[in-house]
Amino acid sequence: MQGAGHRVAITGYGVVAPCGLSKQNFWRGLLGSGISGSLTVEIENWDPAPYFAGPKEVRRADRCEQFALAAAQEAIEQSGTLPYDAARVGTIFGTGIGGLRTLEEQVIVRVEKGERRVSPFLVPMMMSNASGAAISMRYGFQGPAETICTACAAATHAIGNAARLVAWGRCDAVVSGGSESAATITAVAGFANMTALSTSKISRPFDVERDGFIFGEGAAVFVLERLDKALARGANIVGEVLGAGSNADAHHITAPSPGGVGAIACMKLALEDAGLSAEQIKQVNAHGTSTPLNDSAEAAAVAQLFTHKPPMTSIKGVTGHPLGAAGALEAASVLLSFEHQLIPPTANTKTVDPEISGVDIVTGAARSWRPGPTISNNFGFGGHNGSIILAPYAG
Repeated sequence: MQGAGHRVAITGYGVVAPCGLSKQNFWRGLLGSGISGSLTVEIENWDPAPYFAGPKEVRRADRCEQFALAAAQEAIEQSGTLPYDAARVGTIFGTGIGGLRTLEEQVIVRVEKGERRVSPFLVPMMMSNASGAAISMRYGFQGPAETICTACAAATHAIGNAARLVAWGRCDAVVSGGSESAATITAVAGFANMTALSTSKISRPFDVERDGFIFGEGAAVFVLERLDKALARGANIVGEVLGAGSNADAHHITAPSPGGVGAIACMKLALEDAGLSAEQIKQVNAHGTSTPLNDSAEAAAVAQLFTHKPPMTSIKGVTGHPLGAAGALEAASVLLSFEHQLIPPTANTKTVDPEISGVDIVTGAARSWRPGPTISNNFGFGGHNGSIILAPYAG
C-alpha cells in the first residue's frame, strides 16, 4: 500500500467451500466441472466437530461461524504462532448476512412451540459479528475486532481494511476474510422472487445464456502481517496485499451503475493505493455473478480500464455466489493461481455474450500464466464496490 509505511504479507490462509474443504481441495474443485441443477450449492455432510471442543460448543455456533473457525484453523496453522502483543493482532471480518439459519430456525420454534422455547443463544448465534468475534476469542486476539457487512463486497472490504491496519502500523498482524451460510428456504425464496437466481439452475458468468446466480456458501480466512516482522520470524510468505479500493455507486439498491462507472472508479482507487498502472495488472478475478446486469457492467468497466486485456476469470461457475464470503474465496483462488501458475477457467461458460467485448475471459480449461499483480473485484447490493490487488511475493 503505497506510502502507508509497511508492506503487507499474507502468511497463511484457509478455505471451506462446497467444492473442497482446505485450500488445496478447493483448488482441485476450481479445476473441475461447474455447478448446475439446483438453486443452491452447499457443503455436503458438513461435520463441524473437528473444529470444536465438544457438541455443546457446536450447538452454540451458527453454521456461518463454524465455517469461519474451520477456515481460521487452517490459516493460522499455516502461518504459525504469531509472536506479537495480543493487543496488536486484530480481527477484521466480513459477512453479508451472518447467522440467518439460526434466526429462521428459531422463528419456526417460536411459532410452533411458543416464546419460552426460543434459544437463549439466538442473539449471539445470529449476530453478524459472531464469526469475527469467535476467531478473536478463540485465539486471544485483542486488537481491533470489527465486522464489515457490505453485502457481496464484505470480505473484500474486510481484507482491504485489515491490510491498512497493518500498513499503517496500528497492528502487527490481522486475521481477516469472510464467511456465509444463508441459503435458508426463506432467503432462497426472496432471491428467487426478485429474479436474482438462475431459472435454468446454471451458474455461467459472462455467457450469452446467463440468467442469474446459484446461491453458495463457504468461508476463507487470511493471516496478514507486516512483511518485515513476518520475515524476521521466518514465516512463509504466500503473497502480498498491494492495495485496495472502496466506493459506492449511489445509484440503485440492487443494480450496478450503467457502464460500470462505480466499478471503474473503485478499481482506479485500488491501483492508486498500490502505486500501479493499469498495464501492470496481469489477471482480473471478476465478481462475475452470472446475472445479466452485473456481468455486463463489470466487463464494460474492465474493458475500459484494462485496455491490454489481461486474462479474466470468475469462479462462481463452481462456487455459486456465497454473498459476503465471495471476496474471501476469490482472494484464496488468486493465491492458489500464484502457487500453481494457472488461472482457473470460468466454469459452465461456453459462449461469451457477444455484447461483452474488450475482455479476455478464461473459459474451457485452466490457462498457464506468469503470476503477477491481480485485481479481485466484488460488488454488493446497496452499491458497495470493493477491489483488492494481490501479488506473489518476489522479495
